[in-house]
Amino acid sequence: MIEVNKNRTKTDEAWERLYARLDEDNLLTGAGREGVVRRKFLLKWGTLAAAVIAGFVYLASALWFVPGGEIESLNLVTQENREASMLVTTLEDGSVVYLAQESTLKYPEHFATDKREVNLQGEAFFDVAKKHEQTFLIETEKVQIEVLGTAFNVRSHGDDSFRLSVQRGRVKVSLKQGGQSVLVNAGETVTLQARQLQLSETGDSDEFRQYTKNIRFKDECLEDILRVVNAEASALQIQTASPVLSKRKLTIEFENNSPETVAELICWALSLKCSREGDKLILSE
Repeated sequence: MIEVNKNRTKTDEAWERLYARLDEDNLLTGAGREGVVRRKFLLKWGTLAAAVIAGFVYLASALWFVPGGEIESLNLVTQENREASMLVTTLEDGSVVYLAQESTLKYPEHFATDKREVNLQGEAFFDVAKKHEQTFLIETEKVQIEVLGTAFNVRSHGDDSFRLSVQRGRVKVSLKQGGQSVLVNAGETVTLQARQLQLSETGDSDEFRQYTKNIRFKDECLEDILRVVNAEASALQIQTASPVLSKRKLTIEFENNSPETVAELICWALSLKCSREGDKLILSE
């Protein structure tokens, strides 16, 4: 079991406030409900606070426009983020999207065999899984972004503002009007100015860290949550004891939490146990 530390008293107090708020909001109507209530944990300088909010993902039957003017009828998933924390979503292909505040991401429930196409309004960081047989396309209002496997952020709003910075790999950005295209490599940024794409060096090397500081998961599988969390951990890795457990879903938020705290919070949320084996934290029922 994770060792009880000096912050446990404050942690218990936070949970007391949490359950009091749940009771006040009439959310304590059942036990063991998963993926319904979002738990927000803030850990800074040894303090922990908690808050709750309801969250959901919805599926909608929609018309998806494809090149050549054809229309496919697909089930689209729509993710909307209205909060300051990054909404983290793992797509069917294993790509991870960090959706910023006041942004919307739409994508088919199942990708086509030859391409992976999503639509973005707002800002997001993409960590795209490499699949050379399936081009990854991002449609925005002004440009189309094409990638095979890379990590980059995109800001595309309703006006002419557009900005893309590549952390690793290479991305092709094409204007929908005018036909201009540029290749953007790691360490480079492309912007839209006077209806022209302008290429420059990325000035802030820490630009991408903002997307992983305060992250929120909404009805995500535990294995996908742990994949994201472990990618940011330098030493300890969190694992599940069984494949069945890794498929359980959870809605939760972390802000600069240590692996030990992340594991403990997941255990509380899903009524699990945690043991340490070397450099691994093992979650079990």
